[in-house]
Amino acid sequence: MSSHPGSLRKILYVAMRYDYGRKEQGTSFEFNNFYRTLGRLVPQVVEFDSMTLMQEHGREAMNRMLVDAAEREQPDLIFFCLFTDEILPETIAKLTGQCTTYNWFCDDHWRFSNFSKFYAPHFSFVSTTDPDAVPRYKKIGYDHALITQWACNHYDYRLMPDVKKEYDVTFIGQPHGNRKRVVAYLRSHGINIQPFGRGWENGRVSQEEMIRIFNASKINLNLSNSSWNIHTIFRGQQQIKGRNFEIPGSGGFILTNHVQGIEQSYDIGKEIVCFRNRRDLLHLIGYYLSHETEREQIARAGYERTLREHTYERRFRELFTHMGFSL
Repeated sequence: MSSHPGSLRKILYVAMRYDYGRKEQGTSFEFNNFYRTLGRLVPQVVEFDSMTLMQEHGREAMNRMLVDAAEREQPDLIFFCLFTDEILPETIAKLTGQCTTYNWFCDDHWRFSNFSKFYAPHFSFVSTTDPDAVPRYKKIGYDHALITQWACNHYDYRLMPDVKKEYDVTFIGQPHGNRKRVVAYLRSHGINIQPFGRGWENGRVSQEEMIRIFNASKINLNLSNSSWNIHTIFRGQQQIKGRNFEIPGSGGFILTNHVQGIEQSYDIGKEIVCFRNRRDLLHLIGYYLSHETEREQIARAGYERTLREHTYERRFRELFTHMGFSL
């Protein structure tokens, strides 16, 4: 193993294969988006399913297996997406002494103080989707935090031109926080909204079915956080998530609550549409249901912008370049 970046030919990928480690729930977000994209970018990607191995052998044994896998595979880069404390800090430190290591931190908006800041110093590089986290990393003396953003795996999320519009409004996600109240509010005002996900009447859908729903919906409603107030959705810190890119990346029209920094990714009103409170939400749904041409123009523009700028392939190329790798 070399600790000096150069040509990136082989990655040891360390993350959980299944959603929350539960095989019955299907493959995880990380597997569907990170692993699948990396496999298109790099000649060899070796998967280390840390969660399944920990469930089968225990944490200590899984960590020893990881060290053995790194010695055996001799990767150019070890790519992590930590879920919790499954990988011991001393394991990461040992690997970093032998090879370039990197972790994608998913939730620095709320997990920096109790998670990220303790793990980051053990990696060669980390990335964050929270611009405000970079100075916090510097404050703890860590200078290798790279800013990135969520994106779309354009190999899987795609436009389905033959799919007909069968839903007025859909929402895909679990009924956390005030989401049930939002759905009830819209229905009480005559909006035909169909929610999907564990906990809703329509139930959980597969990734492939979700992509089809994005294409089959006139309006795809996105609620970036689950804890917002139904009257003043803009109050409090919101964060961009993968859905902000997956819906337009599938050619769907997205109506999303405004989140900090979204205007840096899309032209609001031309590529995506944002609402700021419940009256605004109700008005915009009514408007775009009755303005089909404008709605489809926005969806098309958002789709094209996503393919140009917001794919995981592009994100990873940028990150690997910053690390000193060539592809």
